[in-house]
Amino acid sequence: MEAGWQQSSRAAAIGDVRGVVGLHCKGPMSTPVLPCTEPAAAGRLVALPLRLDAIPRSAWQRLLAATPAATPFSRWTFHRAWWDAYGATAHEQYLVCRTADAAGSAVDDMDAIVAIVPLMHRHETEPGDAATATVLRRRTQSGTNVRPDAKAVFMAATYHADYATVLAAPQDLADVAAALVDSLAIAADDQSAGQPWDVIDLRRFRDDDPALTALEAAFSARAAGHCWSVTREHEDVCPVTVFPQGDWEAFLGSLGKKDRHEIRRKMRRAEASGEIRFSLAALDAASVDVFIELHQARWGDEGLFPGTEGGERSRRFLHRLTELEAAEGRDAQLQLGQVRVAERLIFATVGFDDGDTCFFYNAGMDPGARELSPGVTGTAAYVRDRLAAGRRRFDFLRGNEAYKYEWGALDEPIHRLLVTRTG
Repeated sequence: MEAGWQQSSRAAAIGDVRGVVGLHCKGPMSTPVLPCTEPAAAGRLVALPLRLDAIPRSAWQRLLAATPAATPFSRWTFHRAWWDAYGATAHEQYLVCRTADAAGSAVDDMDAIVAIVPLMHRHETEPGDAATATVLRRRTQSGTNVRPDAKAVFMAATYHADYATVLAAPQDLADVAAALVDSLAIAADDQSAGQPWDVIDLRRFRDDDPALTALEAAFSARAAGHCWSVTREHEDVCPVTVFPQGDWEAFLGSLGKKDRHEIRRKMRRAEASGEIRFSLAALDAASVDVFIELHQARWGDEGLFPGTEGGERSRRFLHRLTELEAAEGRDAQLQLGQVRVAERLIFATVGFDDGDTCFFYNAGMDPGARELSPGVTGTAAYVRDRLAAGRRRFDFLRGNEAYKYEWGALDEPIHRLLVTRTG
């Protein structure tokens, strides 16, 4: 699938409020997802397509701070790194919402962007998906089945982001959702260039995200008139540990007896070989390579294997994300962690930290250090360090793997909003 856009002859530039550019795919998805038509004048806001590179960073940062469900996966750095690594697998479809004037056109003021809706489009399943999958983040199939060749609109970076949302202040979400649905409805009704989308498949919404409620209401309000079926369904869980008041011993005391005993036993055995030490590594290429080496040692051919398309993309993503986050300085939220027993490196982590929650994204470990129980010892050192740093929550992110519950994690659901054609 080629990454790229063709400009429609009906407009000169993306974001021109007098004639919005139609974004046309090259390759398998060959029809425009958004036609060159302005939304109706009924709403307060107008949703317009804009390339990620053209969205002002100042607007992104302002709206990120105003978004209650924002996570590190909503950061500009995450999106930029994702497109730099995986851009060949999807097409950008970011929308910005701006105030409409009396004629229903967007006010031409890039500094007054009210919302950013990060979207992408591709087929529900591309032929190369299986070959390029890695355990950095597996694509999970759940809920209502969609035919593989369906032209689908997703939240941007869906496959590697554990949470997604719309960047907007809560009081604007109803109008933002209406503007988004209006844009997609116009695209659906304009058959001049063929059917632009078959399904809108929006995933990774947190249970308490007001954007999910606003989008479901907006799509449902238009469903009957457009022969759409709107389904909100459970997608997955993110097990989360909420730390009790107190220190590491107080935390261990809050766990089940069996889990507490096993953690203490394995840590004592590791401590017999030397001090267990967690440290944050520098955000640089060398630290990424340390993680990749241990991840590869743990996962083998399923990991970030060099020479494979999936492995190379995942390596590129991690290096690019680290480079971009390092440039953020004190505002960086990416963390690369390393756990040593004495001087032996046994465990390496990729995670995020927003000052309240630690998000455990992935880990690699030395399978040759079995006598040190690198999985339990490494996770314990990581959790202990974040608890000591004053974090309130430790989020194990998507998936109900059994080990997560040994740390007192409880499931927090994430949801999918699926819009399909019924006529």
